[in-house]
Amino acid sequence: MNVGIVGASGYSGEVLVKFLLGHPQVKLTAVTSRQHAGKPVSAVIPALRGTAADQLKFIDSDAQALAARDDIALWFLALPHGAAADFAKALLPAGRKVVDLSADFRVADLATYEKYYGRHHAPELLPAAKFVLPELTDPKWKSELKLAAAPGCYPTSTLVPLAPLLKAGLVSREHIVVNSFSGVSGAGKKVEEQYLYVERSESAKAYGLTKHRHLAEIEEQLSAATGAKIVLQFNPHLAPMRRGIATTITVPAAKGATIEAVYAAWQTAYAGRPFVAILPAGETPDTAHTLGTNRVDISAVHDARTGNFVITSALDNLVKGASGQAVQIMNLWLGLPEAAGLA
Repeated sequence: MNVGIVGASGYSGEVLVKFLLGHPQVKLTAVTSRQHAGKPVSAVIPALRGTAADQLKFIDSDAQALAARDDIALWFLALPHGAAADFAKALLPAGRKVVDLSADFRVADLATYEKYYGRHHAPELLPAAKFVLPELTDPKWKSELKLAAAPGCYPTSTLVPLAPLLKAGLVSREHIVVNSFSGVSGAGKKVEEQYLYVERSESAKAYGLTKHRHLAEIEEQLSAATGAKIVLQFNPHLAPMRRGIATTITVPAAKGATIEAVYAAWQTAYAGRPFVAILPAGETPDTAHTLGTNRVDISAVHDARTGNFVITSALDNLVKGASGQAVQIMNLWLGLPEAAGLA
């Protein structure tokens, strides 16, 4: 099947190009960028010199022209929120499948979206969209929708370890504190003083406290999974590294819950899933070990002194937190092996 990418010159777009060019069962046929239209993809992504990217050129990002292409059945939208919705409005009526890497369709409730992101550019498409975290979303999504919203990096690092425990009643619904550290690439490819090397090297700081945008996505998904409203404390931090997400979740253990029960719940939830690695209790995940992979590593310990479970996870924000997960969604949607192109 032929696939295309809208907005492939950002960090997640570049990673997506690399995965799709090496995919054994789909062909990357179109890559768009207004800024780089007419240039060979390998000229903009030099790591791909000497590959098929030499012959593939960026084309202009014209939504109606892309929708008119009958040779491409599935499009990835690697765009900022707001811009992605504008392309979805053209592609979906034309019968194209869409995997959106932006935040435009991750939040189902319009009022919540507008509280965190402002005006939605295509609210009429929300009922047709579905948040898809492959390891957690009901598999019925594969036959029920035209637009798949790929989860964000922070939410993936939180939902994968926490959702099964809340559903199993092993942890409290209250007093959940999530502390996450992100590499600078999570901010996207842009020029701002706070992202300069001199500013970020040897420096870490909290940001977006009390109202980070990903909080809306995390709380909505946990609430939907458990059938009751979940409110948590989310504290994101910018870390002096290029890539990676490291997350620590502190949550009170339910009465009688044991660390063995936590691991049993994880083993049940993720049996046979190739991209969740459950580490032994006390072996905390390391972003260096997930770099470049579509894997999320998770672990937990019980603190008898405080009565809390302390849960940790790590992933690559550009892979399992973005482009790798988008390819994983595509694979499942098209009936391909889940790990195709991601090994």
